[in-house]
Amino acid sequence: MSFFRRYRVWLVFGVVLIFSSVMVILQIQANLSRHVELREAFILVESKGYRPQAQRLYQRLIVELERLPDNALLGDFQRTLTLVDPSAPQGDNLIWRYHWTVSNELEKRSHRALQRALKLAEEN
Repeated sequence: MSFFRRYRVWLVFGVVLIFSSVMVILQIQANLSRHVELREAFILVESKGYRPQAQRLYQRLIVELERLPDNALLGDFQRTLTLVDPSAPQGDNLIWRYHWTVSNELEKRSHRALQRALKLAEEN
């Protein structure tokens, strides 16, 4: 009992820290699953021909594009790659436009990653 009284502040701090860490991890997972749900809804709505609703979902996806981690972007790229022909421009197809935007974002990020790697290689 004396141990708990003596280290009460540190124990409470540790419990709060562990709780906060778990909550952050759960929120990140919830955000990623929400993104996947949004992407799949966009694909479904666009493929069924609901153009205005698909346009709204497309805009929401574009807004959160820069905040997505690389693995979520790669998942979007792979998912949309199966639905469109990337070599043939299809400007009126929202899925193709989203695929093209994701592809450009991935290329931009890979360029930044390469620059960071070269900078790290030059450090002593």
